[in-house]
Amino acid sequence: MSGAPATARAARAMLNASIRRSVRRDLGGVWAAGPLPAGGAVLAPNHASWWDGYLLRELAAHAGRPVQVLMDAGQYARFPFLRLVGAVPPSGLRDLVRAARAGGWVVVFPEGRIGPGPLQPLQPGAAWVARTAGVPLAPVAVRVVVRGARWPEAYLRAGAPCEPDRLEGALRAVLGELDASLHAADPERPLPGYAPITAGRREPPDVPLASRLLARLTRGVE
Repeated sequence: MSGAPATARAARAMLNASIRRSVRRDLGGVWAAGPLPAGGAVLAPNHASWWDGYLLRELAAHAGRPVQVLMDAGQYARFPFLRLVGAVPPSGLRDLVRAARAGGWVVVFPEGRIGPGPLQPLQPGAAWVARTAGVPLAPVAVRVVVRGARWPEAYLRAGAPCEPDRLEGALRAVLGELDASLHAADPERPLPGYAPITAGRREPPDVPLASRLLARLTRGVE
């Protein structure tokens, strides 16, 4: 039995490294803005992409907060080993309440499932956990977008804590702020006011010699 904790630690470290490697390899970076809870809290993000759970883990790591993420029952059944890095099935809502009371962050996607586009009707889980645990409920807008580079970029914007019965309006507002910033900003640069929290894949450097040769070879060619 003495080897079981060591095996769990090794598996946890391997999973954490794999998640971080995936983010750094397949995204152009992760940026965040807005106030982050200093203690236990429920984070309620929109859920528009497969990346969202990983991104909230990156945000928690950047803030130095322990984090648990509520996971869809079907997905949890497919990937039960993710419990080692904080995934919790719907049957574990009480565990999330205890984690939030103990000072950790709990991530509950109030839409309940991935839905690209406009915000879908919200389910009560995030508000229930926050109310039961007696901790702040913070809306978080998340977008993974392809802009002026070949690799997708991830942006998160946290909103001020809100009352549980005002979550939908607060989440719509913070999501609208993020979308407006994406629409207005220079696509060749990260969004103004957003701090990098995770480095991602970089564009390959320009090759001046190859560029000059191509320019010369194609001069006058229509």
